[in-house]
Amino acid sequence: MTRTIVLTGASDGIGAASARQLAQLGEEVVVVGRNPEKTARVARSLGAESFVADFSDLAQVRELAASLLEAYPRIDVLANNAGGVFGERTLTTDGFETTFQVNHLAPFLLTNLLLERLIASRASVIQTSSAAAKLFPRFDIDDLQGERRYSSTAAYGNAKLANVLFTKELNRRFGDQGLSAVAFHPGVIASNFGASSSGPWKFLYGGPLAQRLMTSTSVGGARLTWLALGKPGVDWEPGGFYANNRPSKTNRIADDPAVAKQLWERSAVLADLPM
Repeated sequence: MTRTIVLTGASDGIGAASARQLAQLGEEVVVVGRNPEKTARVARSLGAESFVADFSDLAQVRELAASLLEAYPRIDVLANNAGGVFGERTLTTDGFETTFQVNHLAPFLLTNLLLERLIASRASVIQTSSAAAKLFPRFDIDDLQGERRYSSTAAYGNAKLANVLFTKELNRRFGDQGLSAVAFHPGVIASNFGASSSGPWKFLYGGPLAQRLMTSTSVGGARLTWLALGKPGVDWEPGGFYANNRPSKTNRIADDPAVAKQLWERSAVLADLPM
């Protein structure tokens, strides 16, 4: 049976690579991206439907969810892959720190708005996290948006840790209803991921030597594809964190259910959702 797979951040990088792989395997791929031209180009090359949403604007996330619910009576996989690393601390139009909103709050909102459809479809929800969740955070549940202390590296690490915490809490709340959630590290990918950042991130992703040492988008995309195609409980364990298609360790904070619950509740308030 052909499945409907929604991929955010699919206009470029590992999202576009995974979309191509899944389409070639006969799945119904839904391409979601921020840039209208790039998103349309990827979708057109696959004969797929596309939607445009900028995750720095939660109104667009709400519009995206409404459009998806109208268009697809079944959603078998939601891949929350959109994200980025940014430079100086800036606020979105919603008044939230940009790294926090784009990487965590927007996909949290999208998942919750689609939740009934996802549960009815017994869907898999995949979060593109990172090894940064273990390496870089200064995670403070009382300072999620870096108001007291900010660096772009810590903000990104905090957001990627939030992806893992969200995965675990999503699985805890709804796993017994048939929903399966998983997070993964795609590798250090040779893409334009760090283009909007400054300092070490821009050097890491922008230098020609660094590009040659990184993982290709096709390999990183294949790790997302593996999870999307996999059967929860057989190929991968719900609530888990994966790297190189294997269970992997991440930040010890991710194993604290109290922190995961707190993050969910605070995110729900910020996104104006019921807890």
